[in-house]
Amino acid sequence: MRSITTVFALLIAILPCSAQTNAIDRFFSAYENNENFTVVYVSPKMFEMVAKVTNDSKNSDIKELVKDIKGLKILSTNKDPLKYYAEASKKIPLGEYEVLMTVKDKGDNVKFLTKGNGDVVDELLLLVGGADDFVLMSFVGKLDLNKISKLANKLDIQGSEHLDKLKDKK
Repeated sequence: MRSITTVFALLIAILPCSAQTNAIDRFFSAYENNENFTVVYVSPKMFEMVAKVTNDSKNSDIKELVKDIKGLKILSTNKDPLKYYAEASKKIPLGEYEVLMTVKDKGDNVKFLTKGNGDVVDELLLLVGGADDFVLMSFVGKLDLNKISKLANKLDIQGSEHLDKLKDKK
């Protein structure tokens, strides 16, 4: 009976984590084959490869960062962006995240959300909606927030210009 109680307690503890991840995955899956969207997925294997080929000393911080990244997903569109921003805000359990920062600038709504503690977090979620574009970006892994925008800019990731706002506010 004790082992059944333990298993049940573990399932209850794990369920919110998988529900949150599944909500993001479901949102991406709903639009990954829609021609109006740009969809990017970078696997953990790709980040491992980047870490291996980044051997010079000026990129050592990038190597240190990417070795702990488990994945990156980006979903963006410029077709009816406010509709998708509202939909994402409803379907993804944003309340399970800590708000790092919100920016409302020239019609853009930008939210930086994290899951984890301190400067090293388990997930960084960027949600952008405005008149011109919708972007949902999810970094998963052990992420150092002080280095993540540098990586995104170096890789020239669409939507990464919003990450500069994060480091500017520190």
